[in-house]
Amino acid sequence: MNIALIGYGKMGKAIEELALRKGHSVVLKIDDQNLADLTKENLKKANVAIEFTIPESAVTNILQCFDAGVPVVCGTTGWLQQKKFVEEKCMQVKGTFLTTTNFSIGVNIFFELNKKLAILMASYKDYTVQIEETHHTQKKDAPSGTAISLAEQIIENSVQKKTWALRQPHDSNTSDKPDELSITSKRIDPAAGTHSVIYTSQVDDIEIIHTAHNRHGFAAGALLAAEFIHDKKGIFTMKDVLGI
Repeated sequence: MNIALIGYGKMGKAIEELALRKGHSVVLKIDDQNLADLTKENLKKANVAIEFTIPESAVTNILQCFDAGVPVVCGTTGWLQQKKFVEEKCMQVKGTFLTTTNFSIGVNIFFELNKKLAILMASYKDYTVQIEETHHTQKKDAPSGTAISLAEQIIENSVQKKTWALRQPHDSNTSDKPDELSITSKRIDPAAGTHSVIYTSQVDDIEIIHTAHNRHGFAAGALLAAEFIHDKKGIFTMKDVLGI
C-alpha cells in the first residue's frame, strides 16, 4: 500500500517504521511544519491515510481525505462529539472511514471483557464500579477516549449507571451520585497507557487492567486497520478488523 501519514509525531513514526518493515510505502508525511502539503493532489498518491493529530484538526483532515477519495483511519481522540457528522459525510460521498478510541489489539479484547463483566455485575447491587486511567503528560484529552469507551459499555449494560464524570486524582474515587460512574485520570511520564475497571464491595474487589508497554501495539493495530479498509467502501470498526 501507499500510505499518507497525517500526523508525524511519535505515533506516526512508529506506524512508519512498522509499515516499511511490512513492505508498504509512505508517500506523504504531514506535521505542523508542512501543513500546506496536505492537498488533494498529494493525498491522491496514497491508497489509505492514517490520521493521528490533535482534536482541533482531526475533522478537517478526515474531510480532506474524503474529498480526495482516500480511505482514512483516524486515531485522534477528543473530537468524537462530531463523529455522527463525519460518518454522515462519509456516507454522502461513498467514502471509507474507520475510527476507534484505541487501536491496540489487546485493548479491543479488553473492551469485550469489560462488556461481559458489566453484564455479569449488573445484578449485584453491593458493588460500586469506577474507572482509572493513566497516560503520559503529552496526552491532550482527559479522560482518555479508551476510558470513555469503557464507561459507555458499562452504562449500556448497567441498570444504575446513567452517565460518567471525570474526577481528579486527589478527589474521592467514587461519586456521591449513585447513577454516576467516576473516571479518574492521571498524567504521569512515561506511561504509555493503563486502564483499570474496578468493582468494589465491602467483602472484595474485582478488577480488570490493561497496561500498554509502548506505542507499538497502537501502531500495529492502526496499520492492520489501514490494510483492512484500503480497498473497501463504508464505515468500519476494529470489531470488523479483528472479527470479534
